[in-house]
Amino acid sequence: MRIRPIPPDELGPELREVHDGIASLVKEEQARVVILDDDGALVGPFAAMLHFPTFGVPALMLQRAVAAEARLDPIVREIAILTVGAAYGARYVLYAHEHTADQVGLAPEQVATLAAGGRPSGLTAGQAVAHDVAAALTHGRILPNSTYDRAARLLGHDGVGELVFLIGSYCLIAMVVNCFDVPVPDLDVPKGQSS
Repeated sequence: MRIRPIPPDELGPELREVHDGIASLVKEEQARVVILDDDGALVGPFAAMLHFPTFGVPALMLQRAVAAEARLDPIVREIAILTVGAAYGARYVLYAHEHTADQVGLAPEQVATLAAGGRPSGLTAGQAVAHDVAAALTHGRILPNSTYDRAARLLGHDGVGELVFLIGSYCLIAMVVNCFDVPVPDLDVPKGQSS
């Protein structure tokens, strides 16, 4: 890790409020995901957001807007996020959203396939097109007309807009965690295995 998490008692009042807001929101929505270290400091992409608040706080606001206004099915959203995480090899994104995908109902084999960069079987048409859109965009290509038209037909005009902003916001998060080499939190690992 290239930057250290900032303990909450080292933050000024404005950033402390941001810290506490993130901590309570993520704990409420993703209780199984470790976001605080032993000192109570935010880990994951949140540490960078606090180190660089001029850019990090607006990035956080984008994340919150994309989540707060979500209309797409949660499984569709998680498929897109895992596709982005896999495309960038963003360990923390994959760690957090493997848990979330499991919570919203994706089968373990589907989660594993997405995390490995594949397109799992058994997806609905809307879920499959979310993967296809995310895969095309994370490879730096213009979205083919046929894929765009299929996404618009299955997800609606507003759904495509939501999907692309979701994908873009997680591309940003993936770049942040990769730049600062954000690790996956140490979890209890069975004896004889390494993390």
